[in-house]
Amino acid sequence: MRVVVAVVAIGAPVYAVLLLGYGASPRTTDVGYAPPQPVSYSHALHAGTLGIDCRYCHGSVETAAHAAVPPTQTCMNCHATIRTESLKLLIVRESYLTTGTPIEWVRVHDLPDYVYFNHSAHVRRGVGCVSCHGRVDQMEVVYQAEPLSMGWCLDCHRAPEAHLRPTEQVTNMEYAAEDQPAEGKRLRALYNINPSTDCSTCHR
Repeated sequence: MRVVVAVVAIGAPVYAVLLLGYGASPRTTDVGYAPPQPVSYSHALHAGTLGIDCRYCHGSVETAAHAAVPPTQTCMNCHATIRTESLKLLIVRESYLTTGTPIEWVRVHDLPDYVYFNHSAHVRRGVGCVSCHGRVDQMEVVYQAEPLSMGWCLDCHRAPEAHLRPTEQVTNMEYAAEDQPAEGKRLRALYNINPSTDCSTCHR
């Protein structure tokens, strides 16, 4: 009986810590996160069916640390002449024509403030959008497809070959190399990719 009590006394706290650790990890709390947006915007339509390149709306991904949220003007470049009476676009038209107030899009992929991430450093070295964001071109509502946890990022930094593609293919959601291990190895050498795993890389 004492053995059972001892095992329970030791095992229960360990189990509780593991359960809480897993339950609070990004893999369980953030994957699948799909907040409602102020405008019903379909990435499946725009990026998928219409084939609009990611960079048209998120124009800073190749030059800045942050992927810019598109201003209303970007939407109106098309919607000044397309679906001009759609009720779904009422907020967009009001933002552009009446109030001048930016649309308050809700960020889906939101890293903690203590984490530094540079979009341009990844995009310019051939890491495809799909590696972190999933098949956005098939998402009616964008959701977080990957945990974006420290361990998940470190896995890629230690072995980036699986995620590398020619830089001209970074926004192509359907790109697939015939031999990804060999192609990844070739591109890693070509682009001189040697990702740091030092804490100071992301925690500055």
